[in-house]
Amino acid sequence: MGKSLVIVESPAKAKTIEKYLGPEYRVSASMGHLRDLPKSTLGVDIEAGFVPDYQPIPNREETIDKLRTEAAGADRIFLATDPDREGEAISWHLTELLHLPPERTVRVTFNEITKKVVLESIQKPRAIDMGLVDAQQARRILDRIVGYKLSPLLWTKIRRGLSAGRVQSVAVRLVVDREEEIRAFQPREYWLLDAHLSAEGQTDTFTAHYHGTEKKKQELHSRADVDAVISAVKDAPFTVKTVKRADKSRGPAAPFITSTLQQEASRRLNMTPRRTMAVAQALYEGLPVDGQDSVGLITYMRTDSLRVSAEAVTAARSYIQREYGKEYCPSQARSFRTGKNAQDAHEAIRPSNVELTPERIRRSLTEEQYRLYRLIWRRFVASQMANAVYDSVAADIVSAGHVFKASASQLKFPGFTKVYDSQKDEAEEKGPALPPLQEGDGLLLRKLKEEQKFTQPPSRYTEDTLIRALEEKGIGRPSTYAPTVSTILDREYVVKEGKLLRPTALGETVTKFMEDRFGNIVDVQFTANMEAQLDQVEEGQKPWKTVLSDFYGDFSRTLEEAETGLKGVRIKVPDEVTDEICPNCGKNLVVKSSRFGRFLGCPGYPDCKFTKPIVIEMPGRCPKCSGRILKRTSKKGYTYYACENVADCGFITWDVPVKDDCPECGKTLFKRSGRGYRKPFCINEECPNFLPEDKRGYRKKNADGAEAPAEAESAPAEADPGKKSSAKKPAPKNDAAKKAPAKKPAAKKTAAKKPSSGKSGGKKGGEAPA
Repeated sequence: MGKSLVIVESPAKAKTIEKYLGPEYRVSASMGHLRDLPKSTLGVDIEAGFVPDYQPIPNREETIDKLRTEAAGADRIFLATDPDREGEAISWHLTELLHLPPERTVRVTFNEITKKVVLESIQKPRAIDMGLVDAQQARRILDRIVGYKLSPLLWTKIRRGLSAGRVQSVAVRLVVDREEEIRAFQPREYWLLDAHLSAEGQTDTFTAHYHGTEKKKQELHSRADVDAVISAVKDAPFTVKTVKRADKSRGPAAPFITSTLQQEASRRLNMTPRRTMAVAQALYEGLPVDGQDSVGLITYMRTDSLRVSAEAVTAARSYIQREYGKEYCPSQARSFRTGKNAQDAHEAIRPSNVELTPERIRRSLTEEQYRLYRLIWRRFVASQMANAVYDSVAADIVSAGHVFKASASQLKFPGFTKVYDSQKDEAEEKGPALPPLQEGDGLLLRKLKEEQKFTQPPSRYTEDTLIRALEEKGIGRPSTYAPTVSTILDREYVVKEGKLLRPTALGETVTKFMEDRFGNIVDVQFTANMEAQLDQVEEGQKPWKTVLSDFYGDFSRTLEEAETGLKGVRIKVPDEVTDEICPNCGKNLVVKSSRFGRFLGCPGYPDCKFTKPIVIEMPGRCPKCSGRILKRTSKKGYTYYACENVADCGFITWDVPVKDDCPECGKTLFKRSGRGYRKPFCINEECPNFLPEDKRGYRKKNADGAEAPAEAESAPAEADPGKKSSAKKPAPKNDAAKKAPAKKPAAKKTAAKKPSSGKSGGKKGGEAPA
């Protein structure tokens, strides 16, 4: 017999683990699943008791043969796939597919890919957990039955290519329900009334907000209500009734779990859930750091538990005391309560080694990896730090029986906010400090300011708030959030407008159909209960085939009734009518879809065949003519931005316009394109805040393919060859540059001119937008 064989899922992880284990072990990668239900058929014998027909995945024969050969020559086989249901199922499939002998096959899991944890875990083998495997099988077969039974009905009744699923259909319904709330919302008028006051003998003012009468809180619903209060207090004295001073403390947020990591990465780094998980996977599997061997930088990233190992807590507390001082470390270690629906199978997401600070390893990471690792590291370290303390003052001020409230909160001790603050986007310091007020003090009224307001409808979901809603309602699990959001976008049930999710006419039509015919499939509570039943399967409390049988009885009857009731019926998806006018026939253009995506077309087809791409209006205004700035796509699929009057003013840029204006010149600010946060800058050359292109962070290549310092380059070329643009174009990004070294000389610095033939200094290999 030969070496011991360790089978993991990813080649990157295999390389890292093999270095830790040494020459006595061979580590190979399965590259994910090697066996699954067939794509072309249902693959489940329902009549025989939900027997799955697992088949080797096509084009994976080489990997299967390699692993089978290696297993035959190994004295022991360690199945080290990911530590979750999916990973457990992959290990079970490997034992079945490769015919692994049970006496020589064991299961191990690595919560983090570090030498210490790998060496410890390899000494703690166990059997495959069939509870986890059965829960995964039940989920897989449930989803297969729903998808393969419902999708053909959607194809015949609505449109080909549609799909339905237990979780994705509920996610679409949440977005549709929110849109219906917005449409049904009736704004209600209300008014704000502020008193600008000053202490006697002082000129500095502070603001007190109207609260109500001395007997009760009162809202101002009309101009008449406001006038009545103003009439009563404008000539009356203002007196301080009560003053309350207190130190208020605020504790840190818990370390990340999968859902909160996706939410925060979306909010702070502008990363999609799918991208967040891809980058986190690389950080978990291991990367070379400081020129040394690969090391896993974070713990397993698919988790719903807030539990942290005692060793990691001790290391964090030691780091905090050494780097920030004892006052920043609380007397007792913090622990956080995990949600009641959590599986609690793994630790929270944290750095594997707190001593590997983001700045220390920055040169070893890409920009995305650095920013995500920094987010995880800071959140974890802050979670073990002392509370932030605020000096809070609140005063009730009375005049003619009416009460105005003034408050201020100033940071007294930063505590955990010195490292990370989950609420840093929200103002903690409420305006300037109040003057030293005492009960009974008289105040001078300087001004009364009223403002009319209207209540606002609920906001549309964003990717991160939709994930939060799915988590709160118990729909799906950590591994399903990102794929679910990606699926409903890919299927065009939902579209993104900026960061906001809006249901399409197709999404609303399918959801209405599902609600009418398959209410339980899109019922939030039903889906949450199904997740709870899968948890019971995992814990060995319920047989997995019982879950399937209980579900399928009602589902099959409902399906049969729908097929009978809809015989001969075809449901039309209504057109999404836009304000754009067809230049040929004058009709309003409508949104249409093809295999290439959504576009605008004339409803008069086939008599009128006019089409045009969908144009997205960006925030801000053209810096040359104040026209609208439109988001456009070049022939090769790259995004650029152009004025709606580009044929006249010629403004085109790769930089992204933002909603804010320059405080100096008042023109729209822009930011560098790319993922993650980018600091806005002014492109108006006449403005004192103007940022030259060589300071904007773009990089280009020399003739030999090496990166050169950032310089200004040519502007993207618009369709009209007779116009010139004042905007300039960045060189390819670092990641693209690494893949395809440039062969041509870099473009020379130009004064806002177009590149000849669209190839000089082009983005993504020299393309200019057309």
